[in-house]
Amino acid sequence: MSAANAANAAIDHLESMSTLQPDLSEQYQNLVNLYQKKLWHQLTISTLEFVSIPSATLRTTAEGINSYHALFEKVILPIDKKINQLTLARIAGFVAFSLLDDPPYKDGVAARAILENLLEKRDQLGPAATLYAEARLGLLGLTVLARSGEALTTESSVKALESTKEAITKGRSVLAELADTESEAAIVHSAFYETAMTYRKAVGPPEAYYREAIQYVAYTNLSELSQDERYNIATDLSLAALTGEGVFNFGEVVTAPALQCLEGTELSYLVELLSAGARGDVHGFQRVADSNAEAIQKQPTLVSRAEAVKEKITLLALVNMVFERPSLERTLSFEDISDRVGVPLDQVEWVIMRALSLNLIKGTMDEVEQTVDVSWVMPRALTNKQMIELATRFGEWAVKVSKTKDYVMEHTGALLNQ
Repeated sequence: MSAANAANAAIDHLESMSTLQPDLSEQYQNLVNLYQKKLWHQLTISTLEFVSIPSATLRTTAEGINSYHALFEKVILPIDKKINQLTLARIAGFVAFSLLDDPPYKDGVAARAILENLLEKRDQLGPAATLYAEARLGLLGLTVLARSGEALTTESSVKALESTKEAITKGRSVLAELADTESEAAIVHSAFYETAMTYRKAVGPPEAYYREAIQYVAYTNLSELSQDERYNIATDLSLAALTGEGVFNFGEVVTAPALQCLEGTELSYLVELLSAGARGDVHGFQRVADSNAEAIQKQPTLVSRAEAVKEKITLLALVNMVFERPSLERTLSFEDISDRVGVPLDQVEWVIMRALSLNLIKGTMDEVEQTVDVSWVMPRALTNKQMIELATRFGEWAVKVSKTKDYVMEHTGALLNQ
């Protein structure tokens, strides 16, 4: 089809949809005007906004075709070389996912075809748009698999998951190169980590899910997600932080805006557990656990990993105990540790050894004197309260430095005259 015929077909389609869907007439006429003026950037931005709200704008054409699919095929693809390639990939992603909800395409074949056909133009797309499209294709496959209800152990499921895993592994190196070279890198990061997070939610383990999810919420504008999506992510992220092996940076979770949607809900106790853990408050953690025992029993991961969670909170109590001490006063007695972390005196040595083996602290232990001299403590994200305490200590240190300087200045002359 010639360029002139393609342009006429695009305008005819938009005008027919404007007539067919009166409530969307203004939006379609806006697209007509932008197309006629060849304002390709504005056209793609308007199209992206249009297809991003399917609850309000997704319809069918006079032929019974998904309206997003028709818009993409008749209006956007004919000008694909003239527009921003990442925006093109984002539009394709929305179109593909809209097809999953059309009855004839429940299997996702047509949806996958949108992104697979686009990925045949990798050289044109460039690395950012290609990675975005690959990430959406991976997420599409995981969504279809989840909706099918098929067991993850079947041959087809294993093959699909393995393919997604390979794509994630391959994409991670590309993602690193985009960090400082692409102005729209955050969009690609968000899409990549959403796919990686969804994959890890399906196959585990919780600590791997946590690493992907915490990156996803960092790169994503959560206000663009539905309330249910924010609630589910906050719940899964909280459970992964509590139960994930090697996840000790609770402050990173507690300070994440994603957790705010749990406040005032039946799962608000998860935030309270994380907050107590971030403070190293063993007794506060146990109080929250006891008062929400019935609700906790409804969370299989918390029940099955109860002992591991208890150990984690004990270790965090030791880490916080060290952090709260001035750097020159970090020789801790076993008795003080026992009181703070809530374990019998004869178990303190094990707690210290465990913290040393996990690189939560570094130092030397004197079993005869029953002390541990800590030289380093794990860096981590701090809560607002911990930041205030740290600022106070910096202030005290600055005063000491100032007094030392004044002392040296006062006595320098006398020393030189001797």
